[in-house]
Amino acid sequence: MRLIDRVSLHWKKAVAAAAALALPGCATVDARHAAADHPRPAMWKLADEDTTIYLLGTIHLLPPGYQWRTAAIDAAVKQSDELVVEVVPDKDATRMARQIMSVGVDGSLPPLLERVPADKRETLRAHMAQAKMPEGSLDKLKTWAAALALVSRSFKDMGFEADAGVERGLTADYAGKKVSGLETAEQQFGFFDKLSEDAQRAFLTATLDDPAAAKDQFHEMLAAWTRGDVAGIAKSFNSDTSLSPELREVLLTERNANWAGWLQKRLDEPGTVLVAVGAGHLAGPESVQKMLKERGLKVERVQ
Repeated sequence: MRLIDRVSLHWKKAVAAAAALALPGCATVDARHAAADHPRPAMWKLADEDTTIYLLGTIHLLPPGYQWRTAAIDAAVKQSDELVVEVVPDKDATRMARQIMSVGVDGSLPPLLERVPADKRETLRAHMAQAKMPEGSLDKLKTWAAALALVSRSFKDMGFEADAGVERGLTADYAGKKVSGLETAEQQFGFFDKLSEDAQRAFLTATLDDPAAAKDQFHEMLAAWTRGDVAGIAKSFNSDTSLSPELREVLLTERNANWAGWLQKRLDEPGTVLVAVGAGHLAGPESVQKMLKERGLKVERVQ
């Protein structure tokens, strides 16, 4: 995310992955996230005679100071001439706000409280009050945009921030080298915008889950990512009730297929590149690696 994956890993765990919503500030970090012992985030290699592509699964939002670097990752960074991420990080919050407002406003919708089930309305009021959002302040936003606003606040309260995320750290390593994105922020907003209103409302309702439970779920996923437990990451996504079939198709399946095609084509260009995308895209039955293998390409896990 990266609107999509930042809000997720998301969706409450999957939008870290997308995907590009910068979270200002930071709350107190849970002690269990102060450091990671012997981190080994999963990484793969796709190669032919003159091209090497390292494929690294990431977490878009992390607690400040969280340790995730390894010798293998540092070696891939040193060897590669280019970094490719989902969306090139942008610290300009004003530009991001303009982008989301250009597609995320619709004054014809009912008040936000009426877009969730009756038994969830008091919970929505409580979430907005905690976020210091006056009732009615999100009414003119499309349902997906209002949901992202609420999710961004929940990650802030959990102590995760974009500046500590993997993509920010990697981008700093590529000063003077090429850094590009598989998608643009406008494209990522467009993924949400094409969702049906029913899917948007299901997403909004899912953001109202118990904050303590959501935090525990994210902790579990972060731990799985840190130890390179791809099966654990896949299990986390499969148990995420906010990933409705429509949301999964738009945010995971279609994008994974697009990226697999991009990676196959990138093999035609000589050189070494590190591709870093949300870990959820590299786990489960619809992972990018599986789609590459279906295209007849060999993907080797190197960490």
